[in-house]
Amino acid sequence: MNKKNKIFIPCDEANHVCDKNQYKEASLWELIKLNVHLIYCKACRKYTVNNTKLTKAIKKGEVEYLDTSTKSDMKKEFEKALNDVSN
Repeated sequence: MNKKNKIFIPCDEANHVCDKNQYKEASLWELIKLNVHLIYCKACRKYTVNNTKLTKAIKKGEVEYLDTSTKSDMKKEFEKALNDVSN
């Protein structure tokens, strides 16, 4: 049997397909194999649920970002603290 046609996939491949699905890049066949895998793998079901929550949170726009000057200030403070520790 050709490896591409296998319906049972390992967890790493299932997680990869889950990630592709998050960006609407998974094929129908990949989604079928993922769903078969999710039937018997509790860990990957949990990964998929968490991935779905992350996607929904990002799409809602409830993610807050730091402005550029705040990031720059934080970077300077971090570098100063790092320098103080190493001296």
